[in-house]
Amino acid sequence: MSDVYRTPDHRFEQLDDFSYSPNYLEDLPGYEGLRMHYLDEGPAHAARTYVCLHGEPSWSYLYRKMIPIFVEAGSRVIAPDLFGFGRSDKPTDDVFSFDFHRSSLLRLVERLDLRDITIVCQDWGGMLGLTLPLDLTDRVTGVIAMNTMLVTGEMPMPPAFRAWEEWAADHPDMDIGDAMQFIDHTIAPAVLDAYRAPFPDQRSKAGPRTFPTLVPTTPDMPGADTARRAIAWWQNEWTGDSLVACGLHDRILTLPAMQMVAGWISGCPPVLEIPEAGHFCQEHGEAVAEKYLELYRR
Repeated sequence: MSDVYRTPDHRFEQLDDFSYSPNYLEDLPGYEGLRMHYLDEGPAHAARTYVCLHGEPSWSYLYRKMIPIFVEAGSRVIAPDLFGFGRSDKPTDDVFSFDFHRSSLLRLVERLDLRDITIVCQDWGGMLGLTLPLDLTDRVTGVIAMNTMLVTGEMPMPPAFRAWEEWAADHPDMDIGDAMQFIDHTIAPAVLDAYRAPFPDQRSKAGPRTFPTLVPTTPDMPGADTARRAIAWWQNEWTGDSLVACGLHDRILTLPAMQMVAGWISGCPPVLEIPEAGHFCQEHGEAVAEKYLELYRR
């Protein structure tokens, strides 16, 4: 890796409601020279481990309202920052791809030997995370999907996504707070600086810049076939716990889209609607965590 940016630690000091200790891995196979950050809360040998996957352009701070609920229930929570985001290293070269991100998550699960996993995902966290059971069948026992989608390139993308795609292309040095509010007008201004924290300059933003270009908008793009195989797997192979939630103010992944996702997941209950939330459903994630525990508390 010829050029890697590492956000200074001081950028993460004194974030509201986010006093978690950082953890790092520097030995993921295939990612030599890169350091991945993750949160690790709760008992190491808990009966259930929640793996919380963020999307674009956020980071593990997104899960600060859900983590305490899962930990209080006696579970372990792992919340990584994808490479290019949060406290993880940020390659500045054009190395990002669907498989680059997906494989890093597979290696993380294997490296930490995580089992009895509930995948908690939103946005790109779901576009990647909902494909992981194809390779982790014996490790994944639950899923919580919020405002996300498996994209196969076979359906037209909504106008709101095209608008976001154009905005991102026009703002290579995107202000992350502006990007969050462009996607989700319900985001409180008070939290925007925390979302900006990992990205102090243009060099640090290759990850957020790249994600909009990686969405498989045609059937032959990388990730599209993996998504197709994942849909079939959820329909025909899945027997675990599941919950799909939708922030109703989302203009890209609307309630009908999330009802489609729930329909793909065998045995999934009706979509949990979060009226006050937008795309970043985790900002009102307490209700989602509590509903899942109500349905599947062990």
